[in-house]
Amino acid sequence: MTRLVSGVALAASAFALVWFLPSPALLAVALVVAGLAFLEYAKLARAVDAPLPFLPSLAATLAACAAVALPWVHVPSLFGVIIVALAVSLMTSGLHGAPLVHGAAAGMLAPVYIGLPLGALVGIHQLAGREGVLTLIATVAASDTFQYYSGRTFGKRPLAPTISPKKTIEGAIGGFVLAPLALVAIAHWWLPRLNPAAVWLAGLGLVVAGIAGDLFESTFKRAAGMKDSGSLIPGHGGVLDRIDALLFCAPLFYLLLTLA
Repeated sequence: MTRLVSGVALAASAFALVWFLPSPALLAVALVVAGLAFLEYAKLARAVDAPLPFLPSLAATLAACAAVALPWVHVPSLFGVIIVALAVSLMTSGLHGAPLVHGAAAGMLAPVYIGLPLGALVGIHQLAGREGVLTLIATVAASDTFQYYSGRTFGKRPLAPTISPKKTIEGAIGGFVLAPLALVAIAHWWLPRLNPAAVWLAGLGLVVAGIAGDLFESTFKRAAGMKDSGSLIPGHGGVLDRIDALLFCAPLFYLLLTLA
């Protein structure tokens, strides 16, 4: 019951924020979510012996999130500054050997893994309005739902047994069959300017990206010996647990809209 109530409340809150807020306000929300997700990410990184430079990595993640939505920011220059700042911070941290290398990798991954995708959601809002963001969220949710019920009904062969034993090949097939159709149907009403064939292909890509995002975070949690990335959302775990698939899907959908 706790999981159901918190899930409904979370979905209703997300819908209201996307539907009613303008892009600048939505960027503020994205920055808050990026900060919360980063806190969980940093905890996972420390657990796998990758002590990233906290403040520079957090600042870099937030800057990367904002950069997508702020057209006057030159993204390549921003990432050049980020790399230099993280490198200087690590060189003065006192770390040596493997922890230094792991911390550098974790610190430089955070802006790309968390910041840019959440910024891409705001970019989608700027390009296609609230309908664009909700189309993406609905497709990711549909893919997860179809995979779950297809796997529960027909699942026999594990997809990635060492990472996520409950995921099955049959569940993935259900997502590949039904999620692109859901995206085509939703886009027909909310994003009619998009080519249906391109939308269908994008739907296939979103299923792949969503599965990859889920397994990527599961790999992190398994290496860290944690069931959930956090406990902020009752019955659902942490912020990363809720947005793991969306983080991999948002840049792909943003690319589709920029090319359309």
